[in-house]
Amino acid sequence: MNPAELDAPNRRRGPLEWIGLYLRGTAMGAAELIPGVSGGTIAFITGIYVELVRSIRALDLDLLRTVLKGDLRAASERVNLPFLGILGVGMATSVFGLAALVNWLLLNREIHLWAFFFGLIVASAIYVGRYVRPWDLGRAAMGLAGMAAGVTLASIQPLPAPEHWISTFLAGAVAVCAWILPGISGSFILLLLGQYPLLVRALSELDVAFLAALGAGCTVGILAFARVLTWLIRTRYEATLAFLAGLMVGSLPKLWPWRETVTSYTDSSGEEVPLVTRPITPGAWETLTGQDPAVVGAVVVMAVAAALVLGLELLSRVRGRPAPEDQPPPRR
Repeated sequence: MNPAELDAPNRRRGPLEWIGLYLRGTAMGAAELIPGVSGGTIAFITGIYVELVRSIRALDLDLLRTVLKGDLRAASERVNLPFLGILGVGMATSVFGLAALVNWLLLNREIHLWAFFFGLIVASAIYVGRYVRPWDLGRAAMGLAGMAAGVTLASIQPLPAPEHWISTFLAGAVAVCAWILPGISGSFILLLLGQYPLLVRALSELDVAFLAALGAGCTVGILAFARVLTWLIRTRYEATLAFLAGLMVGSLPKLWPWRETVTSYTDSSGEEVPLVTRPITPGAWETLTGQDPAVVGAVVVMAVAAALVLGLELLSRVRGRPAPEDQPPPRR
């Protein structure tokens, strides 16, 4: 991640790079299917985070004026449309094509799935933290603030679900900010705000009014928050990274593979779905459920996830991107 990329021209990609971008989109979409995992984290560790923020930031009134003038080529170049389009197609592929697979994993390999994301976030937090140079008192305080925010979000009780378009609009505006932030899941924010069960129902019943209100909120939220993120990356680069690294660490309790359900809700098919959980030891989980905690398998999966992050970093070095400690400090 380099703030200089905020002012960089749009990248010219070859066929293999476009395929790689599509696969990043599928990974982001798959992550967002699970409350507790952020698509923003996937964008960060795969090296497209700043480009994503910059492209979303370009969705402004100047773009609208360009479109109204009929200069579609300039509009496409301004907003980095090929990048957003391929990424969006990849995410849509996951949401509609991998939902059944993710659901099967949650039902049949839940410990291993959560272990994978736990290892992924641990390695990602270390990866992000390496960009903070140096870790002085102020940045350490930002890291601790991020940890506190993550722990708080992972532990608070969900709110009642008010069925009103204003509530849905505001929930969408907040949840989409979580989608673009590493460490927080947009679907988890919808759970906290009481809107996730309503979204499941709206998707199953094709409730156009609900989906329109949620979509409008997401649109307004991401356009506004992308500008905030742009400002933070430009002016508070290391402090922002320190906060994000802490946020990912603070979200780890939500991803711990062995958890006890505190409260649950009934989904549209009449099944009980965990809503609030708390982490417990593998031994306590085995006593509670009477099932094998699969500790060895979970540890192996965690290691594989961490190795994946390391592999992505090594690949970026092969392609000429310097290691975090070797990058020059950002210009102010």
